[in-house]
Amino acid sequence: MSVAIIDTGVDATHPAVKGRVAKGADFSAGGQSSTGNGWIDRNGHGTQMAGLVVGFGRVQGVAPAATVIPVNASVTSSALGTARLAEGIRWAVGQHVKVISISSGGDDDLRLRQAVELAIANDIVIVAAAGNAGEDAAVTYPAAYRGVISACGVDRMGAHSTISIIGPELTLCAPSNGISSAYPGGRYVVGSGTSEATALIAGAAALIRSKFPTLTATQVMERLYATAIDRGAAGKDDVYGYGVIDVVRALTADLPPSAPASSPSFLPTSSPDARVYESSQDTKPWLIVLGSILCLVLLAVGSALAVAATRSSKN
Repeated sequence: MSVAIIDTGVDATHPAVKGRVAKGADFSAGGQSSTGNGWIDRNGHGTQMAGLVVGFGRVQGVAPAATVIPVNASVTSSALGTARLAEGIRWAVGQHVKVISISSGGDDDLRLRQAVELAIANDIVIVAAAGNAGEDAAVTYPAAYRGVISACGVDRMGAHSTISIIGPELTLCAPSNGISSAYPGGRYVVGSGTSEATALIAGAAALIRSKFPTLTATQVMERLYATAIDRGAAGKDDVYGYGVIDVVRALTADLPPSAPASSPSFLPTSSPDARVYESSQDTKPWLIVLGSILCLVLLAVGSALAVAATRSSKN
């Protein structure tokens, strides 16, 4: 199972992730072409995230059997430009990854929206950091887009972390305070923030996609939401979203199968792109009627053939 981590690159030689990091890409220099394999992390943030997903040994990742594909979109974790982030997402889509983890965010941007739309259309689970309190006044993008898991944080007691931002776009929380992980040069570090929550949720999504390979990205998200531990106000709220992730329940809960859902519309309704995207999902009423008639005809034919076969066998 492959997880693209769009961040600051990953130190692929670190003992906690060595052998679990595939060749990626490096867009940190700008432009639409990759200049490397993503294995250089001058900041350390990307290596931290990789440790939380596939770490083993001193650091235990959520999905150690998965493979991380590092996409370096910035030298520093706080400077991911929307153009580089968009290119990183598009590149990851081309690698046929199943999960994309983005522990950063910024403003709404057409290029970013289109890249996210492309990923959703290709059945990829996208997890993005909602943002840290004190840094942003609102949930950042791409976490604020519908169709993206907007990651918020809880402390060691499972309560809302004061470092985590609050907003109606939040969908799922995970631990975010004092999380140990890998750091370039064979070192280790303790970090806090919705970045950590994002990586943990991305690892959980990878586990679910491994155990339930026939589930669509939307169904994977629904399973995570349905099995989350509700906190705060009943149901979805602006502090915890649908609740705190419960990996065990998400993997073992006996949930009724849901019909494959079409890619959800996530673009702001004021955008011209939203209208085009939503119109492609429209269902014509006459098609529904025709489909129902065809089903009835097939059932009638099947019943007639069964009766004929029974009479023939008796003769």
